Amino acid sequence: MYLVTVLGNLLIVLAVSSDPHLHTPIYFFLSHLSLADIGFTSTTVSTMIWDIHTQIRVISYEGCLTQMSTFSFFVCLDNLLLTVMAYDRFVAICHPLHYPVIMNPYLCGLMILVSFFTSILESQLQSLMVSQLTFFIEMEIPHFFCDPSQLLNLACFEIPTNNILIYFIVAIFAGVPVTGILFSYYKIVSSILRVPSPGGKYKAFSTCGSHLSVVCLFYGSGIGVYLSSAVSHSPRKGAVASVMYTAVTPMLNPFIYSLRNRDIKRAMRRLFRKTF
Repeated sequence: MYLVTVLGNLLIVLAVSSDPHLHTPIYFFLSHLSLADIGFTSTTVSTMIWDIHTQIRVISYEGCLTQMSTFSFFVCLDNLLLTVMAYDRFVAICHPLHYPVIMNPYLCGLMILVSFFTSILESQLQSLMVSQLTFFIEMEIPHFFCDPSQLLNLACFEIPTNNILIYFIVAIFAGVPVTGILFSYYKIVSSILRVPSPGGKYKAFSTCGSHLSVVCLFYGSGIGVYLSSAVSHSPRKGAVASVMYTAVTPMLNPFIYSLRNRDIKRAMRRLFRKTF
């Protein structure tokens, strides 16, 4: 599963970078999303595979904080890139004549940089808050990686201010992008409904179908993880739900974009012809 995820996302990156026809804003963002997905799944699943192989399931305090910080970085980066892609689709459908002017290379590069540095800020703030908590010298994490929510539950005693700050940070860095995606799709749907012909509506909606599928998969699995941990007190069920979020979702993203997108299919065929 891990190899399929890495290879699938690498193929997307190689297809986009090697095909001049895909040097457009949406595919530029897609290639960065694929790189973020590789980092996202490598942070957790590769460690789990190594632990199973070596039968050593021990991690230091510093290693746990590093893993948690890296995980938070890639989750936030995925979140922001999906928001940027939603904005791109909003401009393409609602302002098609101004699309080349608005989505210029400078703005696209700036959006990636802002997403990157915002993700660093969020991960460091979350890591700083968790580092203020007190833990036992030895403890067992009922998970296959250092999930921030699990670390909060394992603290020796709760610091209300720290907990409030952590949830506030998560709410800001997750809530604002989600609001942006919902607003973008509200405008997109409103614009599509004004198209008179059924064929025109289908063509307009098909341009954002893949992105919408990935958004639903990403947020649906994420909500499922935290609902399962809140409703069920079984660590096993929470771990199974997390595997869906950290491994299955990044694995399915390349399939969604390659199966639903003719441009990606053509680019992959050209890439395979060049390679083989």
